[in-house]
Amino acid sequence: MGGAAKTLLTLSLSSNLFTLSRLPGPATRFSLTKLPKPTRVLTGFRPLCTATATVSPIQVEDQDGLQPLKHSVLLERLRLRHLKNSTKPQNPTSTKSVGYGERQSEDRSGNKKKIEVESFEELGVSEEVLEALREMGIQVPTEIQCIGIPAVLEGKTVVLGSHTGSGKTLAYMLPLAQLLRRDEAQNGIIMKPRRPRAVVLCPTRELSEQVFRVAKFISHHARFRSTMVSGGGRLRPQEDSLNNPIDMVVGTPGRILQHIEDGNLVYGDIKYLVLDEADTMFDRGFGPDIRKFLAPLKNRASKPDGQGFQTVLVSATMTKGVQTLIDEEFQGILHLRTSSLHKKIASARHDFIKLSGSENKMEALLQVLEPSLAKGNRVMVFCNTLNSSRAVDHFLNENQISTANYHGEVPAEQRVENLKKFKSDDGDCPTLVCTDLAARGLDLDVDHVIMFDFPLNSIDYLHRTGRTARMGAKGKVTSLVAKKNLMLATRIEEAIKKNESLESLSVDSVKRDVARARITPQKASNPKFTRVSNQKSKSRPSGTKYAKTSVQSSKSVKAVKPSNTNNPKKPFSSGRRPSESRRSAAVKSSASKLSVVGFRGRTSWSNKKESSVSN
Repeated sequence: MGGAAKTLLTLSLSSNLFTLSRLPGPATRFSLTKLPKPTRVLTGFRPLCTATATVSPIQVEDQDGLQPLKHSVLLERLRLRHLKNSTKPQNPTSTKSVGYGERQSEDRSGNKKKIEVESFEELGVSEEVLEALREMGIQVPTEIQCIGIPAVLEGKTVVLGSHTGSGKTLAYMLPLAQLLRRDEAQNGIIMKPRRPRAVVLCPTRELSEQVFRVAKFISHHARFRSTMVSGGGRLRPQEDSLNNPIDMVVGTPGRILQHIEDGNLVYGDIKYLVLDEADTMFDRGFGPDIRKFLAPLKNRASKPDGQGFQTVLVSATMTKGVQTLIDEEFQGILHLRTSSLHKKIASARHDFIKLSGSENKMEALLQVLEPSLAKGNRVMVFCNTLNSSRAVDHFLNENQISTANYHGEVPAEQRVENLKKFKSDDGDCPTLVCTDLAARGLDLDVDHVIMFDFPLNSIDYLHRTGRTARMGAKGKVTSLVAKKNLMLATRIEEAIKKNESLESLSVDSVKRDVARARITPQKASNPKFTRVSNQKSKSRPSGTKYAKTSVQSSKSVKAVKPSNTNNPKKPFSSGRRPSESRRSAAVKSSASKLSVVGFRGRTSWSNKKESSVSN
């Protein structure tokens, strides 16, 4: 037995040595350099899931060029199994990391859709459009571009919702240019004067100019012709541009409708319609103009042989009211949202400076603004009203700080000039004092946003903060919070810390929540008293006796004397009849009854509040 065991051990050792001798040399042996490159983490996106790389077995050859060995294949299988096990989260409640090019979106119903993309080629973008992207220096698609480009290329009517500065313009402009070129190749369509095939509607002239610049840049490679018609400009140059062969028109709804009424623009060939900043247009009274523009397109599509059209709506915020309007206007529209919608921008820092009331708000603004300007930052100062904007502008000029204005009373051409001064690299005017007119649609390189007046709702807060930290850049937001805005600012600050949605927060909603929270403990603490008081009010309709009891129960509240209300001998004032006087007396007595109950409730609540503050 001992000899046989030694013989078996010798054979096993020799077979292992022979197998090892057949492995490739150190230069070609399986090493870490053969592993795929680790996935990059794209900044600016919330961690969603862990990337799992699907790698085919590596073909390992020896120095003689022989076939891969079974040993190397087994090693590769073990490595893949190890990678598969390592992707499982250790803690199911922990946050997962997102891989390079990996995105996750959800529609309005909450169904999540996972997309793994590393380049625009995987999205189906044509070579002509890719040349424009290379010239821009853009290589990796953003989250909204990953979910938006394929949907638009498939011809779906969609709503693209993502935070400001996430690349929404390219999300619809790239596939739109490709669709125009595809229609030309398939159907032999040519450009015609006054008959565009694509129309992009924007709420402001400034946003129209931004979108038009992007369209012109892409058209250098994709070869389509675009023009811009918007309010604030002269009509004659716009008429001349529309009389030339065109493919795309970018402009504001009112001016486009005016050109249609004048016969400078024809509906016949419109196939693609984009509503940029759709929530702004529906909120600010553009709804009738949009419906007026859509009516001929819908009539044409309803005919048996009529041509349909595709609609793309783009928005950085989407309230429930606007969602309802969109669903009614566009039946069966698909809502596509990114994970960052209605949430804070990850690369922006949010500071809340709470003012007690004794401080000078202007001086507080100066203390925040001067250090930021000393660092060479561009700063936007937001105000709620025109008077507040004028006061801030006057105060900063008195303190030798050069500013530019941007609000509704500044003419459109002057607003464009002020934006150029603010965006120039000279640094002569690094401060822009503005209202919410500058909060939406402007693509500005802003380092710091200061809210001199705190907004009245979270939607405006999101739009204001969206002027900084765009496309993954860093930014800072500072809010000067007065006492009247303290509740809303505190709720927004808590939601930002928890990375929660800010969709439904406003001054009114916060006040309702606070009032509801105060009333609920009072009802729960003494339900018997509330029930008895209700029964008494039902059993005593006259009100005279109850007025007496209410006055006796609380001396601090004065009620109308019953003798003055029920004495028929005294003349009635204002010529009213006795029946009317009795009704008014009943109303007054019931009012005194309500005031007593309300006074007790407020007193108990204030006592609770004072005791909690003292503790």
